[in-house]
Amino acid sequence: MAVTYEQLMRLQARDVAYAYSERDTLLYAMAIGMGRDPFDERELDYVYERRGRLRAVPSQAITVARHNLIYDVGLAVEKMLHGEQTLTLHRSLPVAAELRADHRIVQVYDKGPGKGSIIETESRVRLADGAPLFDIHNLYVARGDGGIGGPPLEQPRARPMPQRMPDLVVESQTLPFQALLYRLTGDRNVIHADPAIARAMGFAGPILHGSCTLGIACRAVLAAVCDYDAARLTRLGTRFTAVVYPGEAIMTDIWVEGSDVRFRCRAPKRGAVVLDHGQCVVAAR
Repeated sequence: MAVTYEQLMRLQARDVAYAYSERDTLLYAMAIGMGRDPFDERELDYVYERRGRLRAVPSQAITVARHNLIYDVGLAVEKMLHGEQTLTLHRSLPVAAELRADHRIVQVYDKGPGKGSIIETESRVRLADGAPLFDIHNLYVARGDGGIGGPPLEQPRARPMPQRMPDLVVESQTLPFQALLYRLTGDRNVIHADPAIARAMGFAGPILHGSCTLGIACRAVLAAVCDYDAARLTRLGTRFTAVVYPGEAIMTDIWVEGSDVRFRCRAPKRGAVVLDHGQCVVAAR
């Protein structure tokens, strides 16, 4: 029997325990490309622990308290797409921590039979002592689950991107095995590893995780705008608009308007915009 709107709106997971280690922090940083140049002193602070100033990349928060709230409930998961993600940090991410999290469905918007639904989820994560650490909002496009009930989607207009040339452009070369490396941070969806399954889903081969592409964008903003000071980046969000294939170059276009930083990521060889309407909040020094 297909899942209903009422069933989805009842889904929640409260006070879920998580923990991550210094090793996880080092692995995540390398999985998004930190330390590619082992002589870059600024990036060593994210991939080398023996200098007494190891830092966590802010976007690592996306990986440390995952919960498959909407899986195994009757949705056509194989047809689902990750549409948007926004991370809000209340304090700098520790390099290792024990966490508690509450996950819930915020709303389900029904586009109608045969048209799918939009599922909005929220995760609120705190340290073991109760101090708020970060919140994550996600939008999922459930392409195979229209007509399940719920209000119609009143899609807000996205804030327009700047029309001028970007202030900064950062090129990031992904590695052919980058999806295999990034999946060790916790997302082991087979579409990122198995060529046959990826081709059956309509792709040329295994695709890079969208959250890895977002991590690459985060690295670009940290390098170009924040001088690698992770504490300055307090908000990060984007729309996932196209896939990246491991081995492709990613160009991150950045516009700086005070504390408001906008970005867009492109795979230039295919002329594809892979992340769009990216937004960051960067605190002053």
